[in-house]
Amino acid sequence: MSEGLSHITFICADLDRMQAVLEEVLEARCVYASGEELFSLSEERFFLVGDVWVAIMKGDPVTERSYNHVAFKVDEAQFDDRVARIEAMGLDMRPPRPRVTGEGRSVYFHGPDGHLLELHTGTLEQRLSRYARGREGVA
Repeated sequence: MSEGLSHITFICADLDRMQAVLEEVLEARCVYASGEELFSLSEERFFLVGDVWVAIMKGDPVTERSYNHVAFKVDEAQFDDRVARIEAMGLDMRPPRPRVTGEGRSVYFHGPDGHLLELHTGTLEQRLSRYARGREGVA
């Protein structure tokens, strides 16, 4: 078994635009920017979102949107504010998927390069507990 998640990397055409999304919506903190000094494949920047290392690298954006996504945990009390930030940035939000009561709230949105991101208020334990009760209350 691995020890857990090391980092997440997004390939982005415009690092400044993606940095704005990370800082504004996820309240990420930039901890490294390569500038012209390249140690990897291209210019890169590193961020901390909570204790998760998120890297962005300069490159061609995704060519096709899908449901592949990364979900970031947010507190229920911050959820509506974060949704307002996504709207203020003009990011494309997907319609919500059907939910069952008790699994948390989510919003899915596309970053500037087409990556699908999710803000989610629930936990794995909450979802498993809810799923164990069956299909009652499907929204």
